[in-house]
Amino acid sequence: MAAPRRTAQFSIRYAALSAEDPGTWRPLLNRVVAAERAGVDRVVLSGEHVVFGEHMDDYARPEIGGRAGGVQPTGPDGHFLEPMTTMSFLAGMTSRIRFTNSILLAALRRPIVLAKAAATLDVLSGGRLDLGVGIGWQREEYAAAGLDFARRGRLLDHTLEVCQSLWRERRASYHSPELSFENIHLNPKPVQPGGVPVWVSGTVNPGAMRRLARFGAGWIPWGPASEDVAALIETIPRMRAAVAALGRDPFELGIAGKLPNVLGRDGQPDLDATLDGLPALVAAGVTDIRLQLPVPEGITSGEDYLMPWVERFRQVTGNDEATDDGTLAPLRAGLG
Repeated sequence: MAAPRRTAQFSIRYAALSAEDPGTWRPLLNRVVAAERAGVDRVVLSGEHVVFGEHMDDYARPEIGGRAGGVQPTGPDGHFLEPMTTMSFLAGMTSRIRFTNSILLAALRRPIVLAKAAATLDVLSGGRLDLGVGIGWQREEYAAAGLDFARRGRLLDHTLEVCQSLWRERRASYHSPELSFENIHLNPKPVQPGGVPVWVSGTVNPGAMRRLARFGAGWIPWGPASEDVAALIETIPRMRAAVAALGRDPFELGIAGKLPNVLGRDGQPDLDATLDGLPALVAAGVTDIRLQLPVPEGITSGEDYLMPWVERFRQVTGNDEATDDGTLAPLRAGLG
């Protein structure tokens, strides 16, 4: 039987952070409602730090999980909204649009509490939650939570093991060096079959690829592939090969990718020029197209701004539920 082809989805990225106290977060709330009304598929809340230390330059160190040349958008006194709380609030203001975050430092939460919170949000939102997870880069954040930064990969795996066990099993038992329990019940279960979809962030490295193959519904690229379209397109086949080598069909996975803005003469994103880059991402297998646009603060003005983007996006990508007509076969064959 032919595998279903994923329809590319339009996601809008909104920053859930501010370098200084913004006074009000109403513009964020309005922009989310505007996105829902305009027909955007998903809101991606960017930015997650529970607390900050003062070594901000560590963000530019890829060897500890940062990004080469990266600059943290705030200082240590930046304001970051907690993603689970924020998505819960926003879900209550909407009825259709999906929510995710980039990224949740899931290992900082106790696993059973995160499992309960995510299941509750999924149920109350009608199954509109995706969780984007990663290991982070900030040593002080783990230290403040009483956790070993050097073990953050294992801590994340442990968290996901517990969450998925509790989401999927009526009577869950779990045993690991970190935790053991028998015959534990967690209800309500998430609406979505298999539990809340987990999108794993990382480069194509052994730890991240094992995590993606084992737990992932989708992949959030990190490093150069997270910012550069050419790097992303070049990296996708390597991700797929790594996941396939671990026994997982990589074509089951969604792939997130940023579509960079192309500015017009007025200094604003040009709709046609920006979306000219869309077919290449779709052809490469990106299923979650993430745009960051200067959406006006008002609900009506935001909706008016976004509607032409959504309409043009649908024209370029199509919006049917077509099945694989054979175009994926050469890609699958290439994985051996």
